[in-house]
Amino acid sequence: MSNANPLALIVGAGSGLSASLARKCAAAGMRVALAARDISKLNSLGKETGAALHACDAADARQVEALFSAIDAPDLVVYNPSYRIRGPFLGLDREEVRKTLTVTAYGGFLVAQAALKRMVERGRGSLFFTGASASVKGYAESAPFAMGKFALRGLAQSLAREFGPKNIHVAHFVIDGGIARSGGDPRASARGADGMLDPDAIAETYMSIHRQHRSAWSFEVDLRPWVEKF
Repeated sequence: MSNANPLALIVGAGSGLSASLARKCAAAGMRVALAARDISKLNSLGKETGAALHACDAADARQVEALFSAIDAPDLVVYNPSYRIRGPFLGLDREEVRKTLTVTAYGGFLVAQAALKRMVERGRGSLFFTGASASVKGYAESAPFAMGKFALRGLAQSLAREFGPKNIHVAHFVIDGGIARSGGDPRASARGADGMLDPDAIAETYMSIHRQHRSAWSFEVDLRPWVEKF
């Protein structure tokens, strides 16, 4: 396959931030590929954006390699998957904790390794990781999610230092607040006007970072509503 238009790959795609990213990328003239374990939920978004849909469990090395073998070398890769279990630490289910770390952090490693192999060959690319408040703050009764997001942030920081000099822009985004859901969100009214992150606004920031000149690259960007405490 060959096409002059750049390719954006969104891993862990869903109806929220990923959908906004897909629309922004398509509007910018990029081809879009969406990867998720369940792609049936992406049919409407795929038709709307012209995106190619790929079934892929990001925590499965074989599936990740198959995904990257099926597409052109991407210009932009966004890693969005995460999983969490909450509860008192002493009662946490060990397998659920393992799953949290596997999806949130190990999957990021697998996707990053596959993406960077292609980007190094081409001599360019952007690799973005979606973090959360838990990337920098470990909340009570949320240890597994903090473990996974701290690990993902550390991965991103290490890769930025190693691959920045190879003309590959690695960035980490701390989404410090709730993301508003489309079709009405009962949480939004309780928080007041613009009290939750607008996914379209987040996506616009991602695109802005992707377009940055390499003489002034950002590594980490914190995004939060104007009323959010930090």
